[in-house]
Amino acid sequence: MKQRVKESYKKLRATNILSNFLNLSSIQISNILLLFITIRIITGNVGIAGFGMIMFAYRFSTLAGTIINYGTGQSGVKDVAFNLADTEKLSAVFSGTLWIRIIIFSLFLLGLIGFYWLHAGSYNYIVLATPVVLAEVFNPLCFFIGIEKIRIFNIWNLVSNIAAVLAILVFIKAPADAGWVNFILGTGNVVTYLGLLIYFARNFKLSFYIPLKTDLLTIAKDNFYLTVNNISANLQQSIIIFALEWHNSSLLGAYTLCDRFIGQCRNLLNIVSNAVYPNAVNTYKQSATAWDAYRKRSKYLFAGIFSAGAIVIFILADLIIFILSKKHNADAVMVLRVMAFVPVVSALNVFSVLDMLLKSKNVYLFKIAVILIFVAAGAAFALVATGNNLLIASFTLIIELSASVMYEYVIKKSPVQNV
Repeated sequence: MKQRVKESYKKLRATNILSNFLNLSSIQISNILLLFITIRIITGNVGIAGFGMIMFAYRFSTLAGTIINYGTGQSGVKDVAFNLADTEKLSAVFSGTLWIRIIIFSLFLLGLIGFYWLHAGSYNYIVLATPVVLAEVFNPLCFFIGIEKIRIFNIWNLVSNIAAVLAILVFIKAPADAGWVNFILGTGNVVTYLGLLIYFARNFKLSFYIPLKTDLLTIAKDNFYLTVNNISANLQQSIIIFALEWHNSSLLGAYTLCDRFIGQCRNLLNIVSNAVYPNAVNTYKQSATAWDAYRKRSKYLFAGIFSAGAIVIFILADLIIFILSKKHNADAVMVLRVMAFVPVVSALNVFSVLDMLLKSKNVYLFKIAVILIFVAAGAAFALVATGNNLLIASFTLIIELSASVMYEYVIKKSPVQNV
């Protein structure tokens, strides 16, 4: 009897993983297709240089959004999954998550006002991208992943993206309109995410209230390491763009075009991570040894899959750039061929990070993140200063390889212990 129950449980878990994977895949594939359409519309109307400035402001906003999220996108999944049967505790998770984001967003607005006095040429782009930052306050993805019911999130996110593409098609006509692209994208997400939050709260009969100061301080303390790690991960991709805007703007458009394309390839790995996360928690609770074996098999499997994809991208780089921008651009082709191998290393790193999260090694994630911030900052400005486009194109690959070495060192250093 126990064996039957165990087998049924395993089948149910496998079904949940498959369902999560298919749901996350559908939205990511749809987003990728829409992204390609959007890039083609934008570059056709504002040019590759205008696209570079749009992506600069977008990267700035996503960095701010990472800080505002404050690690709740990761901790929220675990907290929701653990407290799903307790409405009172779930309400506490819901309220605490939103309030910590609201507080940090308020500080961001103050900083944005102060940024005006720097008279930066990109200020208007950054201000118009504010809805991208605000959307992160309401982003409910962690809640829907936690309850393993993300179909409705996928559907409405897809609708929002389609509406944004149509709006860009209608309103973005010339280089002078470039700054409004992020405004359109962010506003669509704000409306969608707010609606989904209301749906989630009503469906689970949750209360939204101001948490106690001690509860907010607990979140601030517990998620600090995660936040620094996420900021580091963002800067590993973004700081080179900031450096290019400052010192080599001629390559900014080509670099950001390739970075956006490869970023979507890397996001496919997030599908895998988010799909297995709830199940991984249960697997690790039962046997750390079983989880460790599963992690090793999975990371090499996906590294192999992405290696095949990298070869395809390398061969078809010129065609991909032409499809995305309606132009042949030698710099963009060269950058894309180097970047094609970034997702291969990322496949190894995704499962390493998940392993460290499950084993509560947040302090190691923090230490590695701090090291990578300095490595990324030093490498970005040093590479840009050389003026060598090939070296600049290798930036992300260098950072991912550095992270991989450190993750593996920590994992191998710590013995596997069953919980």
